[in-house]
Amino acid sequence: MKLLAGALLSGVMALGAGSALAQQTGGIVNVATIGEPPTLDPMVSTADLVGIVTQHFFETLFTFDKDWNVTPLLAESLPEITDGGKVYTIKLRSGVTFHDGSAMTADDVVASLKRWMDLASRGKQTAGNIDKVEVVDPSTVRIVLKSPYAPLLALLAFNNSAAVIMPAGKMANPLTEPVGTGPYKLKERKPDQYIQLVRYDGYKPRSGDANGYGGARKPLLDEVRFVPVPDPNTRIEGAISGQFDYVDSLPVESYDRIKNLQTTKPVLLKPFGWPVFVMNTKQGVMANIDSRMAVRMALSMEDMLAAAFGSKEFYSLDGAMYPKGYVWHSEAGTEGKYNVADPDKAKALLKKANYDGKPVRILTSRQYEFHYKMAQVAAEYLKQAGFSVDMQVVDWATLTQRRADAALWDIYITHSPFLPEPALIGQLSESSPGWWSTPARKQAVDAFNTESDPKKRPALWAEVQKVMYVETPSIKIGDFNALSAQSPKLDGVVPAPWPYFWNVSVKK
Repeated sequence: MKLLAGALLSGVMALGAGSALAQQTGGIVNVATIGEPPTLDPMVSTADLVGIVTQHFFETLFTFDKDWNVTPLLAESLPEITDGGKVYTIKLRSGVTFHDGSAMTADDVVASLKRWMDLASRGKQTAGNIDKVEVVDPSTVRIVLKSPYAPLLALLAFNNSAAVIMPAGKMANPLTEPVGTGPYKLKERKPDQYIQLVRYDGYKPRSGDANGYGGARKPLLDEVRFVPVPDPNTRIEGAISGQFDYVDSLPVESYDRIKNLQTTKPVLLKPFGWPVFVMNTKQGVMANIDSRMAVRMALSMEDMLAAAFGSKEFYSLDGAMYPKGYVWHSEAGTEGKYNVADPDKAKALLKKANYDGKPVRILTSRQYEFHYKMAQVAAEYLKQAGFSVDMQVVDWATLTQRRADAALWDIYITHSPFLPEPALIGQLSESSPGWWSTPARKQAVDAFNTESDPKKRPALWAEVQKVMYVETPSIKIGDFNALSAQSPKLDGVVPAPWPYFWNVSVKK
Protein backbone atom coordinates (compact mmCIF):
# COMPACT_ATOMS: atom_id res chain seq x y z
CA MET A 1 0.00 0.00 0.00
CA LYS A 2 2.75 2.45 0.85
CA LEU A 3 4.39 1.88 -2.53
CA LEU A 4 1.05 2.51 -4.17
CA ALA A 5 0.53 5.68 -2.16
CA GLY A 6 3.70 7.16 -3.61
CA ALA A 7 2.24 6.87 -7.08
CA LEU A 8 -1.06 8.40 -6.07
CA LEU A 9 0.58 11.26 -4.24
CA SER A 10 2.44 12.23 -7.40
CA GLY A 11 -0.87 13.33 -8.93
CA VAL A 12 -3.85 15.43 -7.91
CA MET A 13 -5.78 12.28 -7.04
CA ALA A 14 -3.98 11.96 -3.73
CA LEU A 15 -6.44 12.64 -0.96
CA GLY A 16 -5.36 15.67 1.04
CA ALA A 17 -5.30 15.59 4.81
CA GLY A 18 -7.34 18.78 5.04
CA SER A 19 -8.63 20.59 8.08
CA ALA A 20 -11.94 22.15 8.98
CA LEU A 21 -10.33 24.69 11.29
CA ALA A 22 -11.66 28.25 10.95
CA GLN A 23 -14.19 27.21 8.32
CA GLN A 24 -17.68 28.70 8.24
CA THR A 25 -20.72 26.60 9.08
CA GLY A 26 -24.02 26.77 7.24
CA GLY A 27 -24.92 27.11 3.60
CA ILE A 28 -26.21 24.90 0.81
CA VAL A 29 -24.10 23.23 -1.86
CA ASN A 30 -25.59 22.11 -5.18
CA VAL A 31 -23.73 19.25 -6.82
CA ALA A 32 -24.41 18.35 -10.46
CA THR A 33 -24.08 14.63 -11.11
CA ILE A 34 -24.21 12.61 -14.32
CA GLY A 35 -27.76 11.50 -13.64
CA GLU A 36 -30.23 9.90 -11.30
CA PRO A 37 -28.75 7.06 -9.21
CA PRO A 38 -30.54 3.77 -9.86
CA THR A 39 -30.84 3.14 -6.11
CA LEU A 40 -29.87 4.59 -2.74
CA ASP A 41 -28.84 1.16 -1.50
CA PRO A 42 -25.03 1.08 -1.86
CA MET A 43 -24.88 -2.65 -1.20
CA VAL A 44 -26.73 -3.65 -4.36
CA SER A 45 -25.02 -1.34 -6.85
CA THR A 46 -21.49 -0.97 -8.18
CA ALA A 47 -22.31 2.39 -9.80
CA ASP A 48 -19.88 5.11 -8.71
CA LEU A 49 -22.77 7.57 -8.69
CA VAL A 50 -24.52 5.57 -5.95
CA GLY A 51 -21.35 5.55 -3.85
CA ILE A 52 -20.76 9.28 -4.32
CA VAL A 53 -24.21 10.15 -2.96
CA THR A 54 -24.69 7.49 -0.29
CA GLN A 55 -21.25 7.81 1.34
CA HIS A 56 -22.62 10.98 2.96
CA PHE A 57 -25.32 9.14 4.94
CA PHE A 58 -24.10 5.54 5.08
CA GLU A 59 -20.74 4.54 6.56
CA THR A 60 -18.57 1.45 6.63
CA LEU A 61 -16.44 -0.07 9.38
CA PHE A 62 -13.27 1.08 7.59
CA THR A 63 -12.35 3.48 4.80
CA PHE A 64 -9.20 4.78 3.03
CA ASP A 65 -6.87 7.52 4.24
CA LYS A 66 -4.98 10.04 2.09
CA ASP A 67 -2.30 7.42 1.31
CA TRP A 68 -4.94 4.80 0.40
CA ASN A 69 -4.24 2.75 3.51
CA VAL A 70 -7.24 1.16 5.22
CA THR A 71 -8.21 3.20 8.28
CA PRO A 72 -11.02 2.78 10.84
CA LEU A 73 -14.32 4.65 10.43
CA LEU A 74 -17.11 3.05 12.46
CA ALA A 75 -14.60 0.63 13.93
CA GLU A 76 -12.65 2.01 16.88
CA SER A 77 -9.35 0.79 15.42
CA LEU A 78 -7.95 -1.65 12.90
CA PRO A 79 -8.89 -5.22 13.83
CA GLU A 80 -6.90 -7.60 15.94
CA ILE A 81 -5.93 -10.40 13.54
CA THR A 82 -5.15 -13.81 15.05
CA ASP A 83 -5.06 -17.52 14.20
CA GLY A 84 -2.70 -17.07 11.25
CA GLY A 85 -4.82 -14.40 9.62
CA LYS A 86 -8.16 -16.17 9.93
CA VAL A 87 -9.79 -14.33 12.87
CA TYR A 88 -10.56 -10.59 12.78
CA THR A 89 -11.80 -9.07 16.04
CA ILE A 90 -13.25 -5.60 15.50
CA LYS A 91 -13.98 -3.13 18.30
CA LEU A 92 -16.71 -0.61 17.46
CA ARG A 93 -16.73 3.10 18.27
CA SER A 94 -18.88 4.07 21.21
CA GLY A 95 -21.55 6.73 21.03
CA VAL A 96 -22.35 6.26 17.32
CA THR A 97 -26.03 6.67 16.53
CA PHE A 98 -28.17 6.09 13.47
CA HIS A 99 -30.25 8.86 11.94
CA ASP A 100 -33.33 7.47 13.70
CA GLY A 101 -31.61 8.10 17.05
CA SER A 102 -30.87 4.46 17.90
CA ALA A 103 -27.39 3.46 19.04
CA MET A 104 -25.21 1.36 16.73
CA THR A 105 -24.34 -2.00 18.29
CA ALA A 106 -22.64 -5.20 17.25
CA ASP A 107 -26.04 -6.70 16.40
CA ASP A 108 -26.53 -4.04 13.71
CA VAL A 109 -23.04 -4.63 12.33
CA VAL A 110 -23.43 -8.42 12.11
CA ALA A 111 -26.87 -8.09 10.48
CA SER A 112 -25.47 -5.55 7.99
CA LEU A 113 -22.49 -7.73 7.06
CA LYS A 114 -24.77 -10.73 6.52
CA ARG A 115 -27.02 -8.62 4.26
CA TRP A 116 -23.89 -7.48 2.38
CA MET A 117 -22.77 -11.06 1.83
CA ASP A 118 -26.26 -11.99 0.58
CA LEU A 119 -26.87 -9.02 -1.74
CA ALA A 120 -23.69 -7.19 -2.72
CA SER A 121 -21.50 -8.46 -5.57
CA ARG A 122 -18.39 -7.82 -3.47
CA GLY A 123 -20.10 -9.27 -0.41
CA LYS A 124 -20.85 -12.45 -2.34
CA GLN A 125 -17.23 -12.43 -3.52
CA THR A 126 -16.15 -12.35 0.13
CA ALA A 127 -18.77 -14.71 1.54
CA GLY A 128 -17.15 -17.86 0.19
CA ASN A 129 -14.08 -17.10 2.32
CA ILE A 130 -16.01 -16.45 5.56
CA ASP A 131 -16.85 -19.16 8.07
CA LYS A 132 -18.93 -16.95 10.37
CA VAL A 133 -19.64 -13.38 11.51
CA GLU A 134 -20.64 -13.14 15.14
CA VAL A 135 -21.30 -10.82 18.07
CA VAL A 136 -18.69 -11.00 20.82
CA ASP A 137 -20.27 -8.32 22.99
CA PRO A 138 -22.35 -5.18 22.26
CA SER A 139 -19.25 -3.30 21.03
CA THR A 140 -17.25 -6.13 19.43
CA VAL A 141 -17.67 -8.19 16.26
CA ARG A 142 -15.66 -11.22 15.13
CA ILE A 143 -15.17 -12.39 11.55
CA VAL A 144 -13.80 -15.92 11.19
CA LEU A 145 -12.35 -16.87 7.81
CA LYS A 146 -11.98 -20.34 6.33
CA SER A 147 -8.46 -19.39 5.23
CA PRO A 148 -6.47 -16.13 5.10
CA TYR A 149 -8.01 -13.60 2.67
CA ALA A 150 -5.82 -10.57 2.01
CA PRO A 151 -8.45 -8.24 0.42
CA LEU A 152 -10.92 -8.45 3.34
CA LEU A 153 -10.24 -5.05 4.91
CA ALA A 154 -10.13 -3.25 1.54
CA LEU A 155 -13.48 -4.81 0.60
CA LEU A 156 -14.97 -3.74 3.94
CA ALA A 157 -13.62 -0.21 3.34
CA PHE A 158 -14.82 0.29 -0.23
CA ASN A 159 -17.83 2.55 -0.90
CA ASN A 160 -18.88 0.61 -4.01
CA SER A 161 -21.06 -2.47 -3.48
CA ALA A 162 -20.41 -1.27 0.03
CA ALA A 163 -20.56 -3.02 3.40
CA VAL A 164 -22.45 -0.12 4.98
CA ILE A 165 -23.87 -0.42 8.48
CA MET A 166 -27.64 -0.09 8.91
CA PRO A 167 -30.02 -0.65 11.82
CA ALA A 168 -30.79 -4.36 12.13
CA GLY A 169 -34.52 -3.66 11.86
CA LYS A 170 -34.29 -1.53 8.71
CA MET A 171 -32.71 -3.76 6.07
CA ALA A 172 -35.56 -4.51 3.72
CA ASN A 173 -34.68 -5.55 0.17
CA PRO A 174 -35.37 -3.46 -1.75
CA LEU A 175 -34.37 -0.84 0.80
CA THR A 176 -37.34 1.30 1.80
CA GLU A 177 -35.82 3.55 4.47
CA PRO A 178 -32.15 4.52 4.05
CA VAL A 179 -30.97 5.05 7.63
CA GLY A 180 -27.24 5.34 8.25
CA THR A 181 -24.72 6.89 10.62
CA GLY A 182 -23.15 9.49 8.31
CA PRO A 183 -22.60 13.25 8.76
CA TYR A 184 -25.63 13.99 6.58
CA LYS A 185 -29.02 12.32 6.45
CA LEU A 186 -31.53 11.92 3.67
CA LYS A 187 -34.36 14.43 3.87
CA GLU A 188 -36.02 14.22 0.47
CA ARG A 189 -35.57 12.56 -2.90
CA LYS A 190 -37.43 13.88 -5.92
CA PRO A 191 -36.48 11.60 -8.81
CA ASP A 192 -34.85 13.45 -11.72
CA GLN A 193 -34.87 16.68 -9.67
CA TYR A 194 -32.67 16.36 -6.59
CA ILE A 195 -31.58 14.33 -3.58
CA GLN A 196 -31.57 16.56 -0.52
CA LEU A 197 -29.28 15.76 2.39
CA VAL A 198 -29.24 17.76 5.61
CA ARG A 199 -26.78 17.90 8.48
CA TYR A 200 -27.17 15.16 11.07
CA ASP A 201 -26.81 17.05 14.34
CA GLY A 202 -26.27 13.81 16.25
CA TYR A 203 -23.18 12.93 14.24
CA LYS A 204 -20.08 12.13 16.24
CA PRO A 205 -16.90 12.71 14.17
CA ARG A 206 -13.73 10.82 14.86
CA SER A 207 -11.13 12.83 16.76
CA GLY A 208 -8.17 14.44 15.04
CA ASP A 209 -7.87 15.89 11.56
CA ALA A 210 -9.42 14.81 8.30
CA ASN A 211 -7.35 12.21 6.47
CA GLY A 212 -8.58 11.33 3.00
CA TYR A 213 -11.91 9.58 3.42
CA GLY A 214 -10.90 8.87 7.01
CA GLY A 215 -10.26 10.96 10.10
CA ALA A 216 -12.73 13.59 11.25
CA ARG A 217 -15.81 14.07 9.08
CA LYS A 218 -17.46 17.34 10.02
CA PRO A 219 -20.93 18.25 8.65
CA LEU A 220 -20.33 22.00 8.20
CA LEU A 221 -22.99 22.59 5.55
CA ASP A 222 -26.69 22.87 6.24
CA GLU A 223 -27.54 20.96 3.06
CA VAL A 224 -25.97 19.08 0.18
CA ARG A 225 -28.17 18.73 -2.88
CA PHE A 226 -27.28 16.26 -5.62
CA VAL A 227 -28.91 17.34 -8.87
CA PRO A 228 -29.04 14.90 -11.81
CA VAL A 229 -27.83 16.58 -15.01
CA PRO A 230 -27.51 13.84 -17.64
CA ASP A 231 -26.48 16.07 -20.54
CA PRO A 232 -22.74 16.88 -20.36
CA ASN A 233 -23.16 20.20 -22.18
CA THR A 234 -25.73 21.26 -19.59
CA ARG A 235 -23.27 20.37 -16.84
CA ILE A 236 -20.62 22.53 -18.53
CA GLU A 237 -22.97 25.51 -18.83
CA GLY A 238 -24.12 25.02 -15.23
CA ALA A 239 -20.50 25.21 -14.06
CA ILE A 240 -19.76 28.31 -16.17
CA SER A 241 -22.89 30.15 -15.02
CA GLY A 242 -22.27 29.31 -11.37
CA GLN A 243 -25.58 27.45 -11.15
CA PHE A 244 -23.79 24.53 -9.50
CA ASP A 245 -21.15 24.65 -6.78
CA TYR A 246 -19.58 21.38 -7.88
CA VAL A 247 -19.96 19.61 -11.22
CA ASP A 248 -18.87 16.00 -11.57
CA SER A 249 -17.53 14.35 -14.72
CA LEU A 250 -17.08 17.05 -17.34
CA PRO A 251 -15.93 16.30 -20.90
CA VAL A 252 -12.21 17.07 -20.97
CA GLU A 253 -12.58 19.33 -24.02
CA SER A 254 -14.30 21.85 -21.72
CA TYR A 255 -11.06 22.38 -19.77
CA ASP A 256 -9.97 25.44 -21.80
CA ARG A 257 -13.41 27.03 -21.38
CA ILE A 258 -13.41 26.87 -17.58
CA LYS A 259 -9.74 27.22 -16.60
CA ASN A 260 -9.68 31.05 -16.35
CA LEU A 261 -13.22 31.82 -15.15
CA GLN A 262 -14.33 33.66 -12.01
CA THR A 263 -17.43 31.49 -11.56
CA THR A 264 -15.76 28.09 -11.49
CA LYS A 265 -12.39 26.39 -11.59
CA PRO A 266 -11.29 23.01 -12.95
CA VAL A 267 -10.57 20.02 -10.74
CA LEU A 268 -8.26 17.65 -12.62
CA LEU A 269 -7.64 14.16 -11.25
CA LYS A 270 -4.43 12.86 -12.82
CA PRO A 271 -4.10 9.95 -13.30
CA PHE A 272 -7.69 8.94 -12.66
CA GLY A 273 -8.43 5.53 -14.09
CA TRP A 274 -9.26 3.39 -17.07
CA PRO A 275 -12.23 2.91 -19.42
CA VAL A 276 -13.20 -0.73 -19.84
CA PHE A 277 -15.38 -2.85 -22.14
CA VAL A 278 -16.97 -5.59 -20.02
CA MET A 279 -17.90 -8.83 -21.81
CA ASN A 280 -20.93 -10.98 -21.07
CA THR A 281 -19.16 -14.32 -20.59
CA LYS A 282 -22.37 -16.00 -19.43
CA GLN A 283 -24.48 -16.07 -22.59
CA GLY A 284 -24.76 -14.63 -26.07
CA VAL A 285 -22.06 -13.83 -28.64
CA MET A 286 -19.39 -12.97 -26.06
CA ALA A 287 -19.79 -16.22 -24.14
CA ASN A 288 -17.34 -17.64 -26.71
CA ILE A 289 -13.69 -16.95 -25.83
CA ASP A 290 -12.67 -16.68 -29.49
CA SER A 291 -15.36 -14.06 -30.10
CA ARG A 292 -14.05 -12.07 -27.13
CA MET A 293 -10.48 -12.33 -28.40
CA ALA A 294 -11.72 -11.23 -31.85
CA VAL A 295 -13.01 -8.04 -30.26
CA ARG A 296 -9.63 -7.49 -28.60
CA MET A 297 -7.79 -8.03 -31.89
CA ALA A 298 -10.17 -5.75 -33.80
CA LEU A 299 -10.05 -2.65 -31.63
CA SER A 300 -7.80 0.39 -31.94
CA MET A 301 -7.42 1.67 -28.39
CA GLU A 302 -5.52 4.67 -29.74
CA ASP A 303 -8.40 5.80 -31.95
CA MET A 304 -10.98 5.24 -29.20
CA LEU A 305 -8.98 7.26 -26.67
CA ALA A 306 -8.36 10.05 -29.17
CA ALA A 307 -12.07 10.25 -29.97
CA ALA A 308 -13.03 10.21 -26.30
CA PHE A 309 -10.46 12.63 -24.87
CA GLY A 310 -8.89 14.59 -27.74
CA SER A 311 -5.59 15.82 -26.40
CA LYS A 312 -2.96 13.37 -25.13
CA GLU A 313 -2.85 15.60 -22.06
CA PHE A 314 -5.90 13.64 -20.96
CA TYR A 315 -5.09 10.05 -21.96
CA SER A 316 -2.29 7.56 -22.57
CA LEU A 317 -2.05 4.18 -24.26
CA ASP A 318 -1.39 1.54 -21.63
CA GLY A 319 -2.36 -2.12 -21.65
CA ALA A 320 -1.21 -2.78 -18.09
CA MET A 321 -4.05 -2.75 -15.57
CA TYR A 322 -2.04 -0.32 -13.41
CA PRO A 323 0.32 2.37 -14.78
CA LYS A 324 4.04 2.59 -14.10
CA GLY A 325 4.78 3.78 -10.59
CA TYR A 326 2.14 1.55 -9.00
CA VAL A 327 3.22 -1.48 -7.03
CA TRP A 328 0.75 -3.50 -9.14
CA HIS A 329 2.20 -2.45 -12.51
CA SER A 330 3.04 -5.33 -14.86
CA GLU A 331 3.15 -5.83 -18.62
CA ALA A 332 2.40 -9.54 -18.21
CA GLY A 333 0.03 -10.87 -20.87
CA THR A 334 -0.21 -7.64 -22.87
CA GLU A 335 2.31 -8.51 -25.58
CA GLY A 336 0.56 -8.66 -28.95
CA LYS A 337 -2.87 -8.31 -27.39
CA TYR A 338 -3.23 -4.55 -26.85
CA ASN A 339 -4.09 -1.89 -29.46
CA VAL A 340 -3.77 -4.44 -32.27
CA ALA A 341 -6.46 -3.14 -34.68
CA ASP A 342 -6.01 -6.09 -37.06
CA PRO A 343 -9.30 -7.00 -38.80
CA ASP A 344 -7.77 -10.09 -40.45
CA LYS A 345 -6.76 -11.61 -37.10
CA ALA A 346 -10.22 -10.80 -35.77
CA LYS A 347 -11.92 -12.40 -38.79
CA ALA A 348 -9.89 -15.59 -38.32
CA LEU A 349 -10.98 -15.80 -34.70
CA LEU A 350 -14.62 -15.20 -35.66
CA LYS A 351 -14.40 -18.06 -38.13
CA LYS A 352 -12.96 -20.27 -35.36
CA ALA A 353 -15.85 -19.19 -33.11
CA ASN A 354 -18.44 -20.13 -35.78
CA TYR A 355 -19.89 -16.64 -35.46
CA ASP A 356 -23.37 -16.63 -37.03
CA GLY A 357 -23.78 -12.90 -37.63
CA LYS A 358 -25.93 -12.26 -34.58
CA PRO A 359 -25.58 -8.57 -33.60
CA VAL A 360 -23.20 -7.71 -30.77
CA ARG A 361 -25.26 -5.54 -28.42
CA ILE A 362 -23.07 -2.72 -27.07
CA LEU A 363 -24.67 -1.09 -24.04
CA THR A 364 -23.52 2.48 -23.38
CA SER A 365 -24.66 5.88 -22.15
CA ARG A 366 -24.11 9.50 -23.19
CA GLN A 367 -24.12 10.67 -19.60
CA TYR A 368 -20.47 9.69 -19.65
CA GLU A 369 -19.82 11.17 -23.08
CA PHE A 370 -16.43 9.48 -23.42
CA HIS A 371 -18.11 6.07 -23.11
CA TYR A 372 -20.37 6.89 -26.05
CA LYS A 373 -17.55 8.23 -28.23
CA MET A 374 -15.49 5.10 -27.64
CA ALA A 375 -18.51 2.94 -28.47
CA GLN A 376 -18.96 4.74 -31.80
CA VAL A 377 -15.34 4.10 -32.82
CA ALA A 378 -15.43 0.51 -31.55
CA ALA A 379 -18.54 -0.23 -33.58
CA GLU A 380 -16.76 0.70 -36.82
CA TYR A 381 -13.73 -1.44 -36.05
CA LEU A 382 -15.95 -4.39 -35.11
CA LYS A 383 -17.89 -4.06 -38.38
CA GLN A 384 -14.60 -4.13 -40.31
CA ALA A 385 -13.76 -7.38 -38.52
CA GLY A 386 -17.08 -8.97 -39.57
CA PHE A 387 -19.26 -8.35 -36.53
CA SER A 388 -22.79 -7.10 -36.81
CA VAL A 389 -23.29 -4.36 -34.19
CA ASP A 390 -26.34 -3.13 -32.29
CA MET A 391 -25.57 0.07 -30.37
CA GLN A 392 -27.92 0.50 -27.42
CA VAL A 393 -27.65 4.01 -25.95
CA VAL A 394 -29.53 4.41 -22.68
CA ASP A 395 -29.37 6.55 -19.56
CA TRP A 396 -26.88 5.41 -16.91
CA ALA A 397 -29.52 4.20 -14.44
CA THR A 398 -31.05 2.00 -17.13
CA LEU A 399 -27.62 0.67 -18.08
CA THR A 400 -26.86 -0.38 -14.51
CA GLN A 401 -30.20 -2.20 -14.40
CA ARG A 402 -29.86 -3.90 -17.79
CA ARG A 403 -26.32 -5.12 -17.18
CA ALA A 404 -27.67 -7.26 -14.32
CA ASP A 405 -29.63 -9.34 -16.89
CA ALA A 406 -27.35 -11.55 -19.01
CA ALA A 407 -30.03 -11.84 -21.71
CA LEU A 408 -29.95 -8.13 -22.55
CA TRP A 409 -26.38 -7.31 -23.62
CA ASP A 410 -23.04 -8.53 -24.94
CA ILE A 411 -20.66 -5.66 -24.10
CA TYR A 412 -21.17 -2.76 -21.72
CA ILE A 413 -18.87 0.21 -21.30
CA THR A 414 -17.82 1.60 -17.96
CA HIS A 415 -14.71 2.96 -16.21
CA SER A 416 -12.89 2.67 -12.92
CA PRO A 417 -10.43 4.68 -10.89
CA PHE A 418 -7.14 2.95 -10.13
CA LEU A 419 -8.15 1.09 -7.00
CA PRO A 420 -5.77 0.55 -4.07
CA GLU A 421 -6.44 -3.21 -4.00
CA PRO A 422 -6.87 -5.12 -7.29
CA ALA A 423 -9.39 -7.46 -5.67
CA LEU A 424 -11.77 -4.45 -5.71
CA ILE A 425 -11.91 -4.55 -9.52
CA GLY A 426 -15.48 -5.54 -10.30
CA GLN A 427 -14.70 -7.96 -13.12
CA LEU A 428 -12.81 -10.24 -10.70
CA SER A 429 -16.03 -11.10 -8.90
CA GLU A 430 -17.93 -14.06 -10.35
CA SER A 431 -21.22 -12.39 -9.37
CA SER A 432 -20.43 -9.06 -11.05
CA PRO A 433 -22.13 -8.40 -14.43
CA GLY A 434 -19.93 -10.22 -16.91
CA TRP A 435 -19.94 -13.31 -14.65
CA TRP A 436 -16.38 -14.40 -15.41
CA SER A 437 -16.05 -17.86 -13.85
CA THR A 438 -13.43 -20.29 -15.16
CA PRO A 439 -10.90 -22.69 -13.59
CA ALA A 440 -8.02 -20.44 -14.72
CA ARG A 441 -9.67 -17.40 -13.11
CA LYS A 442 -10.24 -19.27 -9.87
CA GLN A 443 -6.67 -20.56 -9.67
CA ALA A 444 -5.05 -17.18 -10.35
CA VAL A 445 -7.44 -15.04 -8.28
CA ASP A 446 -7.50 -17.43 -5.31
CA ALA A 447 -3.69 -17.54 -5.22
CA PHE A 448 -3.57 -13.75 -5.22
CA ASN A 449 -6.30 -13.28 -2.62
CA THR A 450 -4.97 -15.83 -0.14
CA GLU A 451 -1.39 -14.52 -0.14
CA SER A 452 -0.88 -12.17 2.79
CA ASP A 453 2.79 -11.33 2.13
CA PRO A 454 2.76 -7.90 0.40
CA LYS A 455 6.10 -8.65 -1.26
CA LYS A 456 4.68 -11.71 -3.03
CA ARG A 457 1.32 -10.31 -4.07
CA PRO A 458 2.46 -8.14 -7.06
CA ALA A 459 3.87 -11.19 -8.90
CA LEU A 460 0.63 -13.06 -8.24
CA TRP A 461 -1.34 -10.08 -9.56
CA ALA A 462 0.72 -10.31 -12.77
CA GLU A 463 -0.54 -13.89 -13.14
CA VAL A 464 -4.14 -12.67 -12.78
CA GLN A 465 -3.51 -10.06 -15.48
CA LYS A 466 -2.15 -12.78 -17.79
CA VAL A 467 -5.36 -14.78 -17.43
CA MET A 468 -7.44 -11.65 -18.04
CA TYR A 469 -5.64 -11.15 -21.35
CA VAL A 470 -6.00 -14.80 -22.36
CA GLU A 471 -9.69 -15.15 -21.46
CA THR A 472 -10.74 -11.51 -22.09
CA PRO A 473 -13.61 -11.09 -19.62
CA SER A 474 -13.05 -7.36 -20.10
CA ILE A 475 -10.84 -5.09 -22.17
CA LYS A 476 -8.97 -2.14 -20.72
CA ILE A 477 -8.83 0.70 -23.27
CA GLY A 478 -6.12 2.89 -21.69
CA ASP A 479 -5.46 5.43 -18.93
CA PHE A 480 -7.30 8.73 -18.60
CA ASN A 481 -7.50 11.84 -16.48
CA ALA A 482 -10.85 13.09 -15.17
CA LEU A 483 -12.22 16.63 -15.07
CA SER A 484 -14.71 18.17 -12.68
CA ALA A 485 -15.36 21.79 -11.65
CA GLN A 486 -15.98 23.62 -8.39
CA SER A 487 -16.99 27.08 -7.30
CA PRO A 488 -14.24 29.27 -5.82
CA LYS A 489 -16.68 29.86 -2.95
CA LEU A 490 -16.17 26.32 -1.67
CA ASP A 491 -13.53 25.74 0.97
CA GLY A 492 -12.17 22.36 1.97
CA VAL A 493 -12.91 20.36 -1.19
CA VAL A 494 -10.25 17.67 -1.65
CA PRO A 495 -9.94 16.27 -5.20
CA ALA A 496 -10.98 12.62 -4.99
CA PRO A 497 -12.34 9.94 -7.33
CA TRP A 498 -15.61 9.89 -5.34
CA PRO A 499 -16.11 13.54 -4.34
CA TYR A 500 -17.33 14.16 -0.80
CA PHE A 501 -18.64 17.25 0.99
CA TRP A 502 -18.08 16.74 4.70
CA ASN A 503 -15.38 19.16 5.95
CA VAL A 504 -16.53 21.51 3.15
CA SER A 505 -17.85 25.01 3.78
CA VAL A 506 -19.08 27.99 1.80
CA LYS A 507 -16.96 31.15 2.03
CA LYS A 508 -18.96 34.17 3.13
